[in-house]
Amino acid sequence: MSNASTARFSRRGLLAAGGALGLGAVLTACGDDDAKSGGSDATGSGASKSGPWTFKDDRGTTVKLDEVPTNIVAFTGVAAALFDYGIEVKGVFGPTKTTDGKADVQAGDMDVSKLTIFGNKFDSFNVEQYAAFQPEVLISTTFDEAGTLWYVPEASKDKIAKLAPSVAVSVYDRQMPKPLQRMAELAESLGADMKATKVVEAKQKFEAAAERLRKAAKARPEIRVLAGSAAQDVFYVSGSNFSIDLEYFKALGVNIVEPPEEAKKATGGWFETLSWENVDKYPADVIIMDDRASTIQPADITEATWKQLPAVKAGQVIARSPEPILSYDKCTPLLDNLAEAIEKAKKVG
Repeated sequence: MSNASTARFSRRGLLAAGGALGLGAVLTACGDDDAKSGGSDATGSGASKSGPWTFKDDRGTTVKLDEVPTNIVAFTGVAAALFDYGIEVKGVFGPTKTTDGKADVQAGDMDVSKLTIFGNKFDSFNVEQYAAFQPEVLISTTFDEAGTLWYVPEASKDKIAKLAPSVAVSVYDRQMPKPLQRMAELAESLGADMKATKVVEAKQKFEAAAERLRKAAKARPEIRVLAGSAAQDVFYVSGSNFSIDLEYFKALGVNIVEPPEEAKKATGGWFETLSWENVDKYPADVIIMDDRASTIQPADITEATWKQLPAVKAGQVIARSPEPILSYDKCTPLLDNLAEAIEKAKKVG
């Protein structure tokens, strides 16, 4: 992405293209009390659940249907999370397949060949195909206090809204456990068995991983962790503000490298944009890199300044999922991998 093209991107577009580490970077605003408090009117559980369905989402909107929806359309990452709870989503939008036709990282364990995909890229959503699909509900995440539905195009959002009610799970300015809880509540309302051994064990493993990360951070407070994302002409450094993973890591004691607020001002406080010449601005011992397909992965970075970073030379670079799949099963490795990196890290920055 050239500097010129970056300037032409809307802030939401820059986010989706991989530039925004914190993901909601471009949807600047402060969360209100209702959005922060969550809360659910979700009712019922069990795969055989039938009858009226009610769910209060993180916008404070209550969706009511005569029957539990089965013809569900969701943002790919949301669909992947529900899949881990045994809820099948038939239609998706958002990064689902890579250019070679394989499953995108955000598709999780879903068989993407069986999905109806209404748009695989940002600002791509086939409204006519969506209408013909006869959706009962649309589910996405939201990265701002206004409840903007992630990956629903601004230009066609009103048409889309008329075809089915929507549900939003907020991933704005809160720590990871909260949206994980909300996604679990949503899955339960749709018929997931929350007492299933797999589900119970997944949550237990997440809690154990969180404790491991807490202990690692406490034992190695000197290890500085930088959250980065690579584009063709620039490198992005995210602060912990607003991102559900980084806020949680920091709360667990991880020493997150924090760009000053003034440096993040242009992005609403989410991240700082650096030239590759200045990629060494912040000393770091461990670098966690954006794993989305829209970004350049560490193995493909050719910039000499990157290769000379102490953490890179020491092999202390791991993946980060700025848009984590919100199931305990998928978030546990994020905690374990960071804990292991901190436990084994050499002080190099």
